[in-house]
Amino acid sequence: MHGKGAFALKTIRKGTRLVEYVGENITPEESDKRYDDTKVKDHHTFLFAVDKRKVIDATFGGNEARFINHSCDPNCDAVIEKRRVYIEANRTIRKGEELAYDYNYERTPKTTKADERLYRCLCGAEECRGTILSAKVTLPRKAAKKAKKKSAKKTKSASKKKSAAKKKQSKKKTGRGR
Repeated sequence: MHGKGAFALKTIRKGTRLVEYVGENITPEESDKRYDDTKVKDHHTFLFAVDKRKVIDATFGGNEARFINHSCDPNCDAVIEKRRVYIEANRTIRKGEELAYDYNYERTPKTTKADERLYRCLCGAEECRGTILSAKVTLPRKAAKKAKKKSAKKTKSASKKKSAAKKKQSKKKTGRGR
């Protein structure tokens, strides 16, 4: 995958809390100063964004949790409780298997194809999305059709209201009507 990785030394049962992700607690602004993604060819940091105010930088004071790689088909989950991060097994993990969780980097409306390439995924999972960015939000077909119809109805309704308002306005201006 990427970097060293972390491997199970014994079989781990589903639901087992493996390790806390620790390091120096910093602000998102400080993490941006420390690690400028626009100036690197290959993205690699030990950051975990907990919320809008807290990022854990495991480069400083971190433990073995920082070596757990990303996978689009992970065997672990990152669980945030009271602004602390724990890695837990989401299925039974066999001895020697690499530990991985889905990094789910934030995808915004400004996310580009270049961002997807910078944050490329090397997990090799059958359903790999090709990036460690969170999955694109897509509605199921039925929901998408329903949303489209609803939007079309709103547009028609708004057009009718505008048309009626214009007619009413026109009648007032010309003195027609009552």
